[in-house]
Amino acid sequence: MDIRTRRALLSAMVGKVGKRMDTLLVPLELLSQLNMLEEGLVNHPVVGFGESGRKASDLRILLAKIEESESLPSATGDLQRTECLRSLREITIPLAERPARGDLTGEVCHWADGYHLNVRLYEKLLLSVFDVLDEGKLTEEVEEMLELFKSTWRVLGITETIHYTCYAWVLFRQFVITGEQDVLQHAINQLKRIPLKEQRGPQERLHLRSLSCRVQTEKGFEDLTFLQSFLLPIKKWADMRLADYHHHFPEGSKTMENALVVAMVARRLLLEEPELAMQGPPVTDAEQIEIYVLSSIKQAFSRIIQDVETLSDTTNEHPLALLAEQTKKLVKNSTATYFPILTLRHQNVSAVAVSLIHKLYGIKLKPFLESVEHLTEDVVSVFPAADNLEQNLIAVITSTCGEGTAEAYLKKLNLYKIETVSGTLVLRWVNAQLARISGWVERVMQQEVSTYAKNSYTIDIRFLVKGDLQPEYSKDDEILGGILSAQQRHGSSIVEIYRIVEETVDQFFALKVPMRPGELKSLFRGIDSAFQVYTKHIVDSLADKEDIIPPVPILTRFGRESGIKAFVKKELTDPRLPDVRKSNDINVLTTPTLCVQLNTLYYAISQLNKLEDSIWERWSKKHHSHAIKRPVNGNSKNSTQKDGFDGSRKDINAAIDHMCEFTGTKTIFWDLREQFIDGLYRPSVSQSRLEILIEPLDLVLSQLCDIIVEPLRDRVVTGLLQASLDGLIRVILDGGPSRMFTPADAKFMDEDLEVLKTRELIEDLRSASEMEVQGGRGKLGADSKTLIRILCHRSDSEASQFLKKQYKIPKSTA
Repeated sequence: MDIRTRRALLSAMVGKVGKRMDTLLVPLELLSQLNMLEEGLVNHPVVGFGESGRKASDLRILLAKIEESESLPSATGDLQRTECLRSLREITIPLAERPARGDLTGEVCHWADGYHLNVRLYEKLLLSVFDVLDEGKLTEEVEEMLELFKSTWRVLGITETIHYTCYAWVLFRQFVITGEQDVLQHAINQLKRIPLKEQRGPQERLHLRSLSCRVQTEKGFEDLTFLQSFLLPIKKWADMRLADYHHHFPEGSKTMENALVVAMVARRLLLEEPELAMQGPPVTDAEQIEIYVLSSIKQAFSRIIQDVETLSDTTNEHPLALLAEQTKKLVKNSTATYFPILTLRHQNVSAVAVSLIHKLYGIKLKPFLESVEHLTEDVVSVFPAADNLEQNLIAVITSTCGEGTAEAYLKKLNLYKIETVSGTLVLRWVNAQLARISGWVERVMQQEVSTYAKNSYTIDIRFLVKGDLQPEYSKDDEILGGILSAQQRHGSSIVEIYRIVEETVDQFFALKVPMRPGELKSLFRGIDSAFQVYTKHIVDSLADKEDIIPPVPILTRFGRESGIKAFVKKELTDPRLPDVRKSNDINVLTTPTLCVQLNTLYYAISQLNKLEDSIWERWSKKHHSHAIKRPVNGNSKNSTQKDGFDGSRKDINAAIDHMCEFTGTKTIFWDLREQFIDGLYRPSVSQSRLEILIEPLDLVLSQLCDIIVEPLRDRVVTGLLQASLDGLIRVILDGGPSRMFTPADAKFMDEDLEVLKTRELIEDLRSASEMEVQGGRGKLGADSKTLIRILCHRSDSEASQFLKKQYKIPKSTA
């Protein structure tokens, strides 16, 4: 509105403050510009023309001539326009003073109460509240001007509702033009002042119901009420921006909050309009917020997809991985910028938003999940990104909603199940790697077995049976051909096995895909099996313990006469007679080689503990690195850790025990056979005492301690001492026909054996025989076979007669 119009309107109101205004002076310039006379008196009259119908036709003719004068030469046009304006005054005054309500004297309805013109005039008045120099600010005299405008309410038919609605509209439109937040805040204040339906008087409600207009829209012409004609455009503006608030309010800010207030206030007022009330039950404020959120999320996600398509052409990342990362940024931005504003009107708005985001990304991800069969670069790229996104979304729900509400939203999610699909692929990979490890174990052991074969000697069982030949090997045979180096006293095979195992573990944790405890358990189980196979190979390389122990001599009883009547009761004889045993060659590893194998097993089990600790530490870091993770069963780690490498630990420890025992047996029964088994107490106890074994045993112990690692020395020595005890018992109980013991020998053997009287032994043998039928032993704690052997070696006539009578055992010639 120009300055002349504002000044003219203000001049017309001078002196009218607080008084009734019956006339309104309108400058002719304004009339000629907007054809207001035609609008108010002819086009939108509330009162009919009656006898003034001819004057209305004259008015239209004059208005047409005024418009025609604009195209005439200046002199002619000015004259015609002046004459028409003079005539126009004479016609318009009676038309503007038609009776408003029938016969009521003195009631004049100026401008015939034309709703559209009156409101437009009042709108033009309200536009004068803005500063001429800065249209984004209100003039300093705004309060005085509004008070003056109030005096026009009766003339223009303005009510309180119409005033606040028009003023809010004028302010809102000015905000749209200028973008000034203060103007928008003023508009919000005016919107909030618009009375609700129940706050209006009966006459005002009737008046507002009579006001309507027809507006052309995309659907055609629509009839709107007064409030709809003003508030629907305001609400449409707010709805359009809030339906894509990510785009229109990139930084959130106060503008979005104000837009939300505008939408909610306008919505509340419009819901009272009868036309909208008939369209069905209205949505609640929270439901309207959900509509905004769902719409904006969809549009923001669509823009992200377009951006990702562009980025994927310039980067090597998979589009789904990029989409997951960009979607995380969307969630982060929404959480920080928009959710705090929206949560004020919808407590669980964040859950609504991220649930939709989860669904939208899931639609894109599903075809990829259904197509993967193996771990590929794309899988390694997409799976972690998708899983991390899902966990991030779940975390938003759980952190912003109450426990029960969060659980309800989480149940509605169609989870991606990345861990399940990924777990299947990882298991395939693990199985392939474990097969590779097994192949390595076989190859490494074959190479080492061939090396061990060079460091062993052969025993022919036929000679062992006859006892005519002892194995001989030189110090050169003890050289281990590279197995034992200066840097290590264990086999190189175990180092190679650990190298390939650690490479597999490194590759396992380099897989940045989601994993369940089941995949880790499978890795543990596979490695455990590989070490069990390795341990079995070492144990299988040992000779049979029975093959290195000389056969037990045939039992004979004491006799004074020469000659032996060899007769053995069937129950006591070995079913494999020495002369019919199968003859075959066996390989016996040298003592240093056995020591190296023991060290190897110890290295295996000690490194196994380190390996397990390392795996668990890396597994914990892998899961801890995910800031958000689903709750994991607290027993899953313990159950997996319990199963860990217990199988191989058990086998290795059993193998160490077996090898310690074998090493001791080999030392006593083969390496020292001549001195110990064949020479001790022969030909008599007094002539061949245990002292003769001290030096060779010291040499063996020295050799063992030089090679065996310190933690195993006690176990090896224990095995050697146990074998020595077994050898001593063998000498005493199964020393053969060449050994005979007399009661006089007891004083030399009392350190090793308890002297038993012959009669007590016989009585105990009888009781033992009876008890064995019932599953027991004799009173001395020995079984019948042991007691028979003791009696056979007793230089006692009573024992000899008992054995002859009861067991038919032949005499000895010695």
